[in-house]
Amino acid sequence: MKSKDKRKLSTLRLIIATLQDRDLAARDKGADEGISDDEILQMLTTMVRQRKDSIAAYEKGGRIDLAAAEQEEIDIISEYLPKQFDEGETREAVSKTIEDIDAAGLKDMGRTMAELKSKYAGRMDFSKASAIVKEMLGA
Repeated sequence: MKSKDKRKLSTLRLIIATLQDRDLAARDKGADEGISDDEILQMLTTMVRQRKDSIAAYEKGGRIDLAAAEQEEIDIISEYLPKQFDEGETREAVSKTIEDIDAAGLKDMGRTMAELKSKYAGRMDFSKASAIVKEMLGA
């Protein structure tokens, strides 16, 4: 607030509002302590993914100014996320998970993805991981 960075301030307010909404919803469903750290990471990851989708739409529509604003928000939100896995780290994690749960084919894809989401929430792009799992299990 003191730096007068309006973009950062509005993005942080949006994060806090979303967090409070989800926390209240969780408490209404009976969770005594609100949402977990993993759920917060998933929330932030979802916010980043939504903005990436918006950027693609804005660029397609020729609205580079709005795309740049969305990218600024991604940069701000990303400050509060753990370091994201690159493709090599994702492949290594997928391979290890497949080995750990003895996944044998595409029928085990759901189980593999569930295990990855429980272990690597907030650190992995699961749409990319899904493609890698499909590639490894389908081969």
